[in-house]
Amino acid sequence: MVGMAPAPTPPQNPLPALAVLTPAVAAFAIPLAHALKAGRRGVEALALTASASTAFLAVALLLKALRSPYPITYEFGGWPPPVGIFYEVDALGAALGALTACVMLLVTLYSTGYGGLGGGGRLHLYYTLLMVVEAGMLGCFYTGDFFNLFVMLEVTSIASYALVSFRRWDRVAVEASLKYAIFGALATTAYFAAAIFAYGSLGTLNMADMHLKILGEAAPASGRAFGAVGAGVALFTALALYAFTFKSALFPNHFWLPDAHSSAPTPVSALLSALVVNVGVYAIGRFAYTVFGHASPHMAAVLSYALLACGAASAVVGGVLMNVQTDVKKLVAYSTVMNLGYAALGYGLSTSLGAAAATYHLITHAAAKALLFMGVGGLIAAAGSRRVADLAGLGRREPFLGFAVGLALLTMAGVPPLSMFMSEYALMTAMIRAGNYLALAAFLAAYAAGAAAYLRLFYVVCVKPPARRGGCGGRRPLGGGAYAALALLAVAAVALGVGGPWVFSHVALPAGRALMDSHAYVKAFLNAASALGGG
Repeated sequence: MVGMAPAPTPPQNPLPALAVLTPAVAAFAIPLAHALKAGRRGVEALALTASASTAFLAVALLLKALRSPYPITYEFGGWPPPVGIFYEVDALGAALGALTACVMLLVTLYSTGYGGLGGGGRLHLYYTLLMVVEAGMLGCFYTGDFFNLFVMLEVTSIASYALVSFRRWDRVAVEASLKYAIFGALATTAYFAAAIFAYGSLGTLNMADMHLKILGEAAPASGRAFGAVGAGVALFTALALYAFTFKSALFPNHFWLPDAHSSAPTPVSALLSALVVNVGVYAIGRFAYTVFGHASPHMAAVLSYALLACGAASAVVGGVLMNVQTDVKKLVAYSTVMNLGYAALGYGLSTSLGAAAATYHLITHAAAKALLFMGVGGLIAAAGSRRVADLAGLGRREPFLGFAVGLALLTMAGVPPLSMFMSEYALMTAMIRAGNYLALAAFLAAYAAGAAAYLRLFYVVCVKPPARRGGCGGRRPLGGGAYAALALLAVAAVALGVGGPWVFSHVALPAGRALMDSHAYVKAFLNAASALGGG
């Protein structure tokens, strides 16, 4: 990396900023529309329009990132990095951003047909919070700056706390939200302290610039590191790792997730389990390989070992605890702990193939988990209960919901050729090629435990004869928007499996390579920073 000169990169592209600003603007427009008496339909139409526009922008950005040899960059206010806020979007950030925007569109669509949010008097607040969460998550995936990541993570977290307790009359939900918020605040405080140590030792918070400082090189405007690099980097790594393992619910910081995700309204449960937890594991991978990577192989190795240890423990603990749950939403929530453990194992392998397999698994898990939570939400509305025993045979009494839940369970159990079979096969292949048989053993143990829980729930819901009570007496438990969202997610669960080789080779593999290629990331930064002169 020594002597690296700026290289030609694509011109400034506003797509990353537009993708974040669209839901952010909608978050201000929705309360205004409510104040102008737009009504429920008007608020829902505005939220859907913003979500659809964001999805279009995020997918367009992904297509550009996949075609570009360097990350897509954007300077806010025209200020070059490391002085200004700098978005630097490679194939990995673009892929997770597009996944987030597309699933958020379906969460918003489902919400229009979900009746568990209470009266319309506060509904505009719900859609406002959805837009805030979406803007925060996209900002996390697109930013190239450590402090801006902290800001967007806080935006995401605070809106998530409010969404968990949106049904304020539900004492359990409020209690779960408080626990989530208290420990989440501790995690983000640790992250803020990490930023202080990083800036105090390196003199910068831009990720690519941090990479250069750790190498001992200078960058325009920020010069060279001026502090105790070894001690500062060690402290910032330890504190940031704690924060990110909490946000991704990796063992031992997984304890908050089952209560928070199961107590939230169903579309919020889908949002949290399918998308929000991805931010933490992405951030660990980004710091392990972009900030450290070639600059500090020893620190990158420490982070990769931490990912492997936390991932293995999360996968096994999540899989085992799924089998002792009597609350169906808690069962599904523990499966999130297990599957984020799988992704951590993939990123911890320190190979492009492992990172690609982990990214592919995050994609397939998001679609299947959203389908499962949303389908289970309909069954809960039909049964009036979250107990697994009370859902017996309800999939036969409510055939559309039964099909959606059954397909989601088979997908998550790894039945071929559905999507999660393909991503789990990719993860096992990556572990074998990396020669990491301990990770493979942990993966297989968790897989067996998880599959047993999924198939048991499949038998209860879709195979057992219907109980005498239950059902909706001819009344649909969900509205039309919810059924449309379930249908689209069901198509995605199948398409991501049948079309798995194409998705893996054209999306996941470039994303994995981008994460491991810190040189291209730093070159894009240097090209933008060269406008400042000096060095």
